[in-house]
Amino acid sequence: MSPFMLAILIPALILGTAITLSSSHWLVAWIGLELNTLAILPLMTQQPHPRAVEATIKYFLIQAAAAATLLFAATTNAWTTGQWEIQQMLHPVPAAMITLALAMKIGLAPTHFWLPEVLQGLDLTTGLILSTWQKLAPFALLLQIPQHSPALLIIMGVLSTLVGGWGGLNQTQLRKILAYSSIAHLGWMALILPYSPSLSFLTLILYFVMSFSTFIVFKLNNSTNINTLAMSWAKSPALSAITPLVLLSLGGLPPLSGFMPKWLILTELTKQGLALVATVAALSALLSLYFYLRLSYAMTLTVGSNTHVGPAPWRLPTPQVTLPVAISIMATLALLPLTPLALALFTS
Repeated sequence: MSPFMLAILIPALILGTAITLSSSHWLVAWIGLELNTLAILPLMTQQPHPRAVEATIKYFLIQAAAAATLLFAATTNAWTTGQWEIQQMLHPVPAAMITLALAMKIGLAPTHFWLPEVLQGLDLTTGLILSTWQKLAPFALLLQIPQHSPALLIIMGVLSTLVGGWGGLNQTQLRKILAYSSIAHLGWMALILPYSPSLSFLTLILYFVMSFSTFIVFKLNNSTNINTLAMSWAKSPALSAITPLVLLSLGGLPPLSGFMPKWLILTELTKQGLALVATVAALSALLSLYFYLRLSYAMTLTVGSNTHVGPAPWRLPTPQVTLPVAISIMATLALLPLTPLALALFTS
């Protein structure tokens, strides 16, 4: 894609999210979401491959259906209450419809079926944008809705953690594994959203940091499936030694940063008298931890095949910038001691 088109699409992508984040009116927020969606579609098809075109069409149809549902629910709320303000979503039926529409936009179960297929058809850079930036605006709207149904969010959260764990067990494609990982993390955010929105937002930010590290590491290694991870040790031994820690942080294993949100969420759920929900969520985290361990095993304890044709990849210099991945990996691994500071910042 030409730099001129990128100079148009990237600011449009940022502008759409900024409009939604700064709006207090449902119609303005809907316009921001639509601008955000239309800006990423050309980025998804920048590689003219049938799989990318198929993923783009699927993404467009799902986002259009979710946006139509959101607009219908906002209109219904304005008809029943006379209010277009986001904070005045007082009727339970439109609030539930908008929750489902926003859940469809971000890929929360049971409206998650599109996410693994769409992410599999994209390159890792666009997949990173889809997994992080594209979730920011819908999640901000979820945080602003005052009349959440705790039962609905808990059901979607438990389903997402289970689907995210079970769905990734038998996958060999890294982008599908990252999609199911995204679904599982969104489930944790949905579980705590009705009780502590600030903790849900903290979980989202930490998920962004960990996902950025994982996507960039896979991009640096040019890995798209588990088999190609076996060659990582030859390309960059130091990165191959650190990457399992990044994956285990995504799984929520202490003493890494990913343990912080899971620990705080389980504590808050227990305080709210939801010990059974907390137990199911903790057990579902073990499912996710299994396929992270699979990736770690393939990357560090497996030797790649010597029958490939072409120059040895470790003899080729890498032109990619490694400073962003170094900073994000440090944040992914070492933020757990800053838990009191994070709580103070996000709950004040």
